[in-house]
Amino acid sequence: MKRPSGFIALLLLSVLLSTLPPREAALAADPLTVVAVGDIMMGTDWPEDLLPPRDGAGMFDNVLESLRGADIVFGNLEGPLADSGEGVKCNRKRRAKGGKTLCFEFRTPTRYIKHLESAGFNVMNVANNHTFDFGLEGVESTLAALEEAGIQATGGDNVAAFCIRGKAVAVVGFSYSPPSPHSHSLQDLLSAMEIVGGLKEDFDLVIVSFHGGAEGKDALRVPDADEVDEVFAGENRGNVVRFARTVIDAGADLVIGHGPHVPRAMEVYKRKLIAYSLGNFLTYGRFNIQGSSGASYVLRAEIDLETGNFSSGVIVPVELLDRGIPFPDPEKKAVRIIRELTAERQVEPGLVIGEDGVLTPVAPPEPSSTEQSSPSNRD
Repeated sequence: MKRPSGFIALLLLSVLLSTLPPREAALAADPLTVVAVGDIMMGTDWPEDLLPPRDGAGMFDNVLESLRGADIVFGNLEGPLADSGEGVKCNRKRRAKGGKTLCFEFRTPTRYIKHLESAGFNVMNVANNHTFDFGLEGVESTLAALEEAGIQATGGDNVAAFCIRGKAVAVVGFSYSPPSPHSHSLQDLLSAMEIVGGLKEDFDLVIVSFHGGAEGKDALRVPDADEVDEVFAGENRGNVVRFARTVIDAGADLVIGHGPHVPRAMEVYKRKLIAYSLGNFLTYGRFNIQGSSGASYVLRAEIDLETGNFSSGVIVPVELLDRGIPFPDPEKKAVRIIRELTAERQVEPGLVIGEDGVLTPVAPPEPSSTEQSSPSNRD
């Protein structure tokens, strides 16, 4: 895995910041604030024109306030940014059989990068099953558009690197797809451990993004770590619980998932937050946004910069309307869904989710005096 661009500069900056006077050093105690949203597909002009009104102007306006004030603003870019070429993922037979679409390809014009830039995103995930919809040319066009806008890409060898108050932070992307320079495989757990462990040697904090799991309303519930891998449309989509816990064991400090197109449960594992699916966020024209598929949210998570532990957070509920545009959701449907799914999964409460969406970690109980003095705990 190549070093992320600017890595040496980050290390030098980290050294410089470590010598700051007391006032500035006190700022370093502030937590790392991460804002993360799920799938973003701003419209497509392939195989037919399905672009939003006004060429997408104002698409994010209703939720801009929720995206502000964070160190890292993350989204999953569901499809390439490209202006030419033909789709290579689907053939005509798979696109439409008996009038039903069986395969989807997306091509969003590169000029739409301005909408991501103005919304404040500074890292976009490209490790997903739509990145190669238009082949390598589409990938290269996407990476060039992101770079020109000053938005870092994450996925495979593309590791986003930040220096936050003297701490080096990496964002690395995995998906269920076969490994490539633009995506690590979440199904190869040994490789995932090596990748995250290697990054942890160079960075203070590591954030892992993954694209995996089955899709749709039947995929709301996350299978346990000891269950079989999820399968959707004949594809093995991995066991995301097993993956998430494995990368935390290897050193990850926050794990954020996407791909199922619905919200899923959250978990605090070894004091690290896992969001198993962020759901859809802005998916114009080609996505089902009925029911749970249209219940979305903005995750705001605060991470202790010294320990990497999850300290607090909030689910900001969003609903998709007008063919896939995000709006604040006064009914807080995503909060209700995630609360219920999380409560079902928790054997011992590690995370409390309030009706208002506030996330509060529950510290593990201290060992009793009997446990501390038992023979198995003595040297």
